[in-house]
Amino acid sequence: SFTSAFLFSIEVQVTIGFGGRMMTEECPLAITVLILQNIVGLIINAVMLGCIFMKTAQAHRRAETLIFSRQAVIAVRNGKLCFMFRVGDLRKSMIISASVRIQVVRKTTTPEGEVIPIHQVDIPVDNPIESNNIFLVAPLIICHVIDKRSPLYDISASDLALQDLELIVILEGVVETTGITTQARTSYIAEEILWGHRFVPIVTEEEGVYAVDYSKFGNTVKVAAPRCSARELDEKPSIL
Repeated sequence: SFTSAFLFSIEVQVTIGFGGRMMTEECPLAITVLILQNIVGLIINAVMLGCIFMKTAQAHRRAETLIFSRQAVIAVRNGKLCFMFRVGDLRKSMIISASVRIQVVRKTTTPEGEVIPIHQVDIPVDNPIESNNIFLVAPLIICHVIDKRSPLYDISASDLALQDLELIVILEGVVETTGITTQARTSYIAEEILWGHRFVPIVTEEEGVYAVDYSKFGNTVKVAAPRCSARELDEKPSIL
C-alpha cells in the first residue's frame, strides 16, 4: 500500500535499517509521531551544522581584528636604514605562532629583455627569535633591514616616489580559541611609505600596568635620516 511504501521510504531516508518493522500502516498516530521526529531531527542537524560553520567562519572575522598601520616608514635603526610598519591585535584572545612575511611586487625586465609585470620577491624580517614567530601581546613594529639582499637597497628618498612597487604584508597565525589558521593582509605602495619618520610610542606603564593607546596607532614623527640609498650609506658610513 501507499502507507507501507511511505514508511519504507522513511527508513531509507534516516538509514535505520531494513529489519523487521514494528510500526505498520494500521497505526496512524505512530506514523505521525515518526514523521514529526524526523522533521525535528533534520532541524537539529541543520542548526548544529550552522553552528559549526559559524564557528569555523570566525577565522575571517578574527582577521579583521588584526590591524596594520596605514603608512609604513623608513628610518635609521641600529645604524641601518630600515623599512618598518606597525601591527596590533584588538582582541584579548591571542594569535598563536604568528608570523609575518613581506613580499615586494614590482615590474621588472630580465637581461634577456623579458618583461615580468608582477615579479614577487620575498624580503626578510628582522626578528631576534630564530623561529620567526612574533608574540602579539601588544602592538609591535615589524622591521626589515634594507641590506644587500633587499630590493630597496638602491632606492633613495628621491627615487621612492618614482618607483612602481608594492610591498605586501601577510600575517598568519592560529586562533587560540578555535585552533583555526587565520590570515590578515595589507600592502604599502610608494606613496604610503614615509621616509625619515618613526612611529610614536603607544605603550605606557603606570604602577606596573601596561596600557596601549590605539588612538595613536598610526601616528608618526619626523626624525633625522639620510636621504640617500642604503647602498650609498654602506659605502659612506660617515653620512650618518
